[in-house]
Amino acid sequence: MTMKIAVVGCTHAGTAAITQMAKLYPEARITVYERNDNISFLSCGIALHVGGVVKDAGQLFYSTPGQLAELGVVTHMRHDVLEIDTDMKMLRVRNLATGITFADTFDKLVMTTGSWPIIPQMEGIGLENVVLCKNYNHAQTIIEKAVHAERIAVIGAGYIGIELVEAFEQLGKKVTLIDNMERILCKYLDREFTDLTEQALGDKGIEIVTGQTVTSFAGKEGRVTTVITTAGEYKADLVVLCIGFRPNTGLLEGQVDMLPNGAIIVDEYMRTSKPDVFAAGDSCAVRYNPTGQNAYIPLATNAVRMGTLVAKNLLRPTVRHLGTQGTSGIKIYDYNIASTGMTEAAALAAGMIVKNVTITEHDRPEFMPTFDDVLLKVVYEADTRRIVGAQVLSKADLTQSINTLSVCIQNGMTMDELSYVDFFFQPHYNKPWNLLNQAGLQAV
Repeated sequence: MTMKIAVVGCTHAGTAAITQMAKLYPEARITVYERNDNISFLSCGIALHVGGVVKDAGQLFYSTPGQLAELGVVTHMRHDVLEIDTDMKMLRVRNLATGITFADTFDKLVMTTGSWPIIPQMEGIGLENVVLCKNYNHAQTIIEKAVHAERIAVIGAGYIGIELVEAFEQLGKKVTLIDNMERILCKYLDREFTDLTEQALGDKGIEIVTGQTVTSFAGKEGRVTTVITTAGEYKADLVVLCIGFRPNTGLLEGQVDMLPNGAIIVDEYMRTSKPDVFAAGDSCAVRYNPTGQNAYIPLATNAVRMGTLVAKNLLRPTVRHLGTQGTSGIKIYDYNIASTGMTEAAALAAGMIVKNVTITEHDRPEFMPTFDDVLLKVVYEADTRRIVGAQVLSKADLTQSINTLSVCIQNGMTMDELSYVDFFFQPHYNKPWNLLNQAGLQAV
């Protein structure tokens, strides 16, 4: 009897799971349900597309329904799954093109439904030119509307918001960035780093409004003109909402274990609390190594790894997920920035007793013709000295050092061990005592 696999949703995790399953289980019947008319869109490339760095948005897709069909996968585009019964192993689907609904059955269910932007219910949210930023259609809308916009407000100072602000400024727009936290990028970076990035944005004429919550939008003739916050009003003829994401998991509500925000809890083999139901990507929680707890960390990197592991573990537990550090990077004008694990602020907020080493150094010896300033911070537990987080910022690209520290956190390393790790020295690249060794030694 042929194994029937149903996959709901197909961006990063879904595409990774499907391509691997097609290779591993050539006899299986794989059916994909996707409500959009495209798959596998790299939303992290939207700002590059808006800014004109990537001219053709088509290059931001790394798979197509046609490629999946070649693997023998049945892909139902523009199909919305209305309900799922995990006990009966049934799902009900609507074809959005024809309106016809039908039922299907499965032996294994893969939930890769991803996330959706948080849309606050407030006055004026329905005005024209108040737009979201998540998928391909959003990207196209933003680009079309930005052509005619002079003043653009971006709500939310996470990675996507920051990258859009920079792209809009480079297009010659007047830009306002609004966030309800006291600092931009506060999920990823401590104050020493956000002060520098805020200054870099401010130097380009970007208006940064922090510590204010948007309460409503006002407009004329149905189009937005003003963003109203708890402390002021800001003119804008285009508003992009980048407030964050919530997991898209209503279909399984009450059927599998979830975090309070609706993220599906999976074990290290990507299994949910229901047999034969797997989940991966932005729809689920993932083990966060700095704390050992389940956390919601929607990143494309996590999604691709988890999707691949669904395929490996579909029939029996085979390959464990190693957890995540939430490692990420961003380029803001000349600054190359990356972070992994917990910021000092996040660790303190979680009740951990931590210390940190913060180093301002040059990236290579001063006898070289050029060298750049580097800011590195490593956060560690006071008693065990276990590394829990790190951040780096420099005009030189030292972001790979954060990947190294990500491995250190994953492996539970201490600052004492970091002091004497074997790193190479070559004057073109670094100093005799590597920056990461220096951090360890300073802690000792």
